[in-house]
Amino acid sequence: MVTTVGTETDIKSLVRDLIILEHDAIAAYETCIENLSDKSLATQVAAFRKDHQQHLDVLHEMARELSFDPPTSGDMKQVLTTGKVALAGLMGDATILKAMKTNEDDTVAAYRRAADHGDAVPKSKAFFASALADEERHRAWMDSTAASL
Repeated sequence: MVTTVGTETDIKSLVRDLIILEHDAIAAYETCIENLSDKSLATQVAAFRKDHQQHLDVLHEMARELSFDPPTSGDMKQVLTTGKVALAGLMGDATILKAMKTNEDDTVAAYRRAADHGDAVPKSKAFFASALADEERHRAWMDSTAASL
């Protein structure tokens, strides 16, 4: 699924949509961890989930600085992100990681666009670039690990 996060015209909408995206990602990570049969893979995925939780903490701080209450959950996309991971669980760990990789494609695209957003100040651009690096690392690990299973 292709995300539109990062195409918002103002910074408040961008931060709000990134928060929702992070909630969706965390839910997918939890589903992934529950469904992986290889516990060493689950341990690595849990470390990646922690990165997403840290991103969420920073985004919540940004929301406070921008004077709005951050969303406290994901949206309907969460059903799709978690559902495809749960369904992939029926086919094994490689398929689960491939499903998670497609979720990471969305977060990579979102943070790539956010890092270039016209309303982002240098501090937020630096965070978006750092989050992008995390997402690219997650995606590469999922892709290479799935291919090796």
